[in-house]
This record gives sequence, structure tokens and C-alpha cells, in this order.
Amino acid sequence: MASRRDFHFPHAKVLYPTAPRRPYTPMGGAMSSVWFDRMQISPNVPDHTQSVDAMCGNLSALIQQEVANGIPKSRIIIGGFSMGGAMALHLAYRFHRDVAGVFALSSFINNGSALYKELESFQDNSPLPPLFYCQGEKDNITHPDWAQNTFTQLSSLGVQGTFTKYPIYHELNKAELQALKTWINGRIPES
Repeated sequence: MASRRDFHFPHAKVLYPTAPRRPYTPMGGAMSSVWFDRMQISPNVPDHTQSVDAMCGNLSALIQQEVANGIPKSRIIIGGFSMGGAMALHLAYRFHRDVAGVFALSSFINNGSALYKELESFQDNSPLPPLFYCQGEKDNITHPDWAQNTFTQLSSLGVQGTFTKYPIYHELNKAELQALKTWINGRIPES
């Protein structure tokens, strides 16, 4: 099992925002700490755009605060695990295309998502942030095919990156985090 101690950078600040508690439809409307609501856990349902966009606004304020504190967006990486990874993908590729990179671990984007539509209409020739994507081969929550489809769709829309599978469930492990640390150090070297 990996921990925050495994994810330390002497030359970088790491923020761990926490998803707010909200009613979560897949749990019968019970309160849960989730980044956004959704009708069910399936790639074939529409985004709950209102809750996704509201969280993008809240997290954008966090990014803008870091920029105001002197951190250039070219030295900011956005990422997360599961729903946090989905949030990072929406946040970076819809609203902050000038960050240093994006990572998604055991994550997903629904078919027909606003994210895909946004990238389809993207007219700027500037490169999109590179993507580091990892997935558990035994994941029974974010099925590996769902994650692979997400990566394939993003790649077809101009996102360049890597997709790596690990022999794990819906979890993090040290090998995955070490690969992520190496990737982050390559994107944001010590200055």
C-alpha cells in the first residue's frame, strides 16, 4: 500500500484537495465525499455536467491562488485517483491547457462527455498537456476497458501520453507511484 510519504518532492509543493460531501446518486442519494455526482457508475451515462463544472470552478480557484503566489502554470501538474483523475482530466483539458501535465490513476471519462466535445472543437494549434495514465488490471470499479477507452478517445483528440497497466485492483501501489514520481520530475525538474 502506498502513502503520501511515498509521494514527496523536495522541490515541489503537493496539494491534496479533498472532495466535498454531497448527495451521491449511485448510493441512493446518501452523502459521500465525491468530486461530482453521476446517475450510475457506467461509461454509458451522460456527465452530471452541473456538478463537474461547479467543481472545475472551485479547483480553478485553487490553481489561480497558486499562480497568484508565484507558481507559473508551466510548473503545475493536475492529477488524481479515480474520480479525482476524472476531475483532473476535465480541469486540465477543458480549462487549463497550459499546465505542465496531467495524471489519471484508475480513472475514467464517460462516453459522450463534455470533455470529448470540448477537445473535438478545440481549434488552437498549441500542444495539449501530456498525460500519464495508469490502470489496475484487476480493477472492478473502473474497469480496465473503460480506462483504455478513455485513453484511446483522448489520444484520438490530440492528447499525447502513456497508458500503463498494473496487476492491482482499484488502488495505488508503490511501483505505480514511483513511475509517476519519475514522470513528474521529468515534467517539473528542480530549478
